[in-house]
Amino acid sequence: MPYNGVKAPFDRDYDLFFPLFSGIAEDDNLQSMLVGAVMRKIKSRTWKKQRYFKLEDDCMTIWYKSKKAGNAHSTFSVSDVEAIREGHQSEVLLSIADEFPAERCFTMVFRGRRANLDLVAESAEEAESWIRGMRKLIENLENMGEREKLDQWIWDWFKKADKNNDGRMNFKEVQNLLKMMNVDMNEQHAHRLFTMADKSQSGTLEDDEFVLFYKMLTQREDVLRVFQRYSADGQKLSLSDLDHFLREEQLVGDNVQQYAKQLIELYEPSDRAKLLNAMTFDGFLMYLGSAEGSIFSPQRRGVYQDMSQPLCHYFISSSHNTYLMEDQLRGQSSVEGYIRALKRGCRCVEVDCWDGANGEPIVYHGHTFTSKILFKDVVSAVGKYAFKVSDYPVILSIENHCSVEQQRVMAQHLNHILGDKLLKSTLDGKAPIRLPSPEDLKGKILLKAKKIGGLEESFSGTEDSLTGEPSDEDENSRNFDKSKQRLSKELSDCVVYCKSVRFNSFKHARIHSKVYEVASFTEYKARKHLREAGTEFVLHNSRQLTRVYPSGFRTDSSNFGPQEMWNAGCQIVALNFQTAGEGMDLNDGLFSQNGRCGYVLKPSFMREVEKTFDPEMPQKLDGYNPVMLNIQVISGQQLPKVNIKEDSIVDPLVRVEIHGVPTDQAKQETRYIDNNGFNPVWYDTLRFTIHTPDLAMVRFVVEDYDKTSKNDFVGQYTLPLTCMQQGYRHIYLLSKDGTSIPPSSLFVHIRITGLK
Repeated sequence: MPYNGVKAPFDRDYDLFFPLFSGIAEDDNLQSMLVGAVMRKIKSRTWKKQRYFKLEDDCMTIWYKSKKAGNAHSTFSVSDVEAIREGHQSEVLLSIADEFPAERCFTMVFRGRRANLDLVAESAEEAESWIRGMRKLIENLENMGEREKLDQWIWDWFKKADKNNDGRMNFKEVQNLLKMMNVDMNEQHAHRLFTMADKSQSGTLEDDEFVLFYKMLTQREDVLRVFQRYSADGQKLSLSDLDHFLREEQLVGDNVQQYAKQLIELYEPSDRAKLLNAMTFDGFLMYLGSAEGSIFSPQRRGVYQDMSQPLCHYFISSSHNTYLMEDQLRGQSSVEGYIRALKRGCRCVEVDCWDGANGEPIVYHGHTFTSKILFKDVVSAVGKYAFKVSDYPVILSIENHCSVEQQRVMAQHLNHILGDKLLKSTLDGKAPIRLPSPEDLKGKILLKAKKIGGLEESFSGTEDSLTGEPSDEDENSRNFDKSKQRLSKELSDCVVYCKSVRFNSFKHARIHSKVYEVASFTEYKARKHLREAGTEFVLHNSRQLTRVYPSGFRTDSSNFGPQEMWNAGCQIVALNFQTAGEGMDLNDGLFSQNGRCGYVLKPSFMREVEKTFDPEMPQKLDGYNPVMLNIQVISGQQLPKVNIKEDSIVDPLVRVEIHGVPTDQAKQETRYIDNNGFNPVWYDTLRFTIHTPDLAMVRFVVEDYDKTSKNDFVGQYTLPLTCMQQGYRHIYLLSKDGTSIPPSSLFVHIRITGLK
């Protein structure tokens, strides 16, 4: 049926009100969750309150309320839950282990930085039902395609707008829905769409009528324009039409016809079109909304890099003050910090060790009011979660403030808890002339700490000193006695390829340093070296590991920009993973490639000793190859509402930022669009000259324009320039926390051209 003067290109029947989990009637666990259960919500040893929990009929929402709260209740979406841990697997549940058995306890782990939910069921059977049921729902959600996610999203909105829960919507409810969905539409136009969708002429929309209304609302004129440009008959893309589009726009070079057939097979919903080897508009839309049509190249998603080079040839995803959940003065210390960092692909975590009571070393931010946790609990968490998302080595960066006696206890815990995972000697039994590779060290945990003597002495049996040089981390610890600290031989023996040393100068390091020695710098010292001797810094990092960490003045756990440290080839750029923002967006963006394994191979000019690269003067590089990046920002789809006021609608603008060597640092913005967060259209082109493409990161930021105050953040997406697909692409936006916010997206056209 025609609307907006365009024939509706959808020819597919939708059943919107699908259950999230088909076969729900046969699933006893889900049936039990639908009935609900009284469980205890646990926040501490003393805070244990009963709540009534149940799964709502949409199989997407968990509803809960207090017995005393009258009608007040809370909900959260199953999509907010990342995992279910059974038993006493959180500090809170461990603290009440003597009171409630493990088989009645479980933890819901939320995405992003939201606190976990610790629960105790009335019986082991009830706990089992919830554990299995939730896991089933999470698994089902993870297997959803983009189209199903969109259907689910529509269904969620329908429920929110259907205030009287009668399964239908009158025009007033539809008007409220439009405001909730960020749509500013005049009443006349909205009523026209409503009447066209109301096939039954009942004055309300139900089921399929609402789907039709949504389709009319979300008609993609921008995509239709591209489709019709390449379609010979305006109705479909023949195989040769699609082939032409893929060559001209998407710059697909090899086996194009084979690839076109593959796309039809994967994304075309019409069997009739498939028989004709053709793609309808609906199939075209599904392809552009898929992983194949996204801005991030699918070829770069898995591990695609050479993993057999020395450790110092990789950027390594690294966390600072990993034990902290908040700020550095009064924040909570928790083993959860380690679990979250490791599950995000982090490969270097920090452990700040101090003498504790009863001979047990503790971990906390010394001389502050942050809470304390046991060293052995940290080691257990690392041992358990180190290789859940990546097989490549984990580095435990130890800041050691312990007495010799408690250092011995640390060594015992490391050996006893980690066993064979802990690397205790060089791989070939000899002093190394180069560092081993991530591939060589798969499944191993390495200790980075001070060591008595060097590896050479340990092989010749000549080590005898029980003191260690203070390292740069010590220099930055308050009240640290700068005289040499006594070290325990047992802990020293656990240090193999990562001996913490104090940095003297690049010249001294070139002549005297060993490949297994690691220097640490505050962000300020690293910047100073970068300014004064950029080329030497890059060269130093082609041979040895360097760690850079935030200044101690960042008591709010804020982050510095990691890019300038990567520009110098620094591998272990330690960030506060607990703090959302630009620093972590760049970190997540860089490490989203290569299987999210936590290791990214540095460009060849940063690995080869004979190459000289100065980040301040990239044009001097042998093999200098600048490019022009053209980004046409076409449109946005279903941007989230940022202002909770009911009448407020987003005025979106898109800022594109280039993070790279100093001459590449740049940002440009589109216009802002008045009152349309639902389907804003820009067609604005932004152009950037990029001198060092191999180091450039591209960050797309959507903001809600405000002429009187700071713009509000709406969403962002960051990726390396080298992982970008060209042509027409969708960008699925992430929240401030780095979690996905489907179906919010941008539609862009990308073109990268050489300048030489």
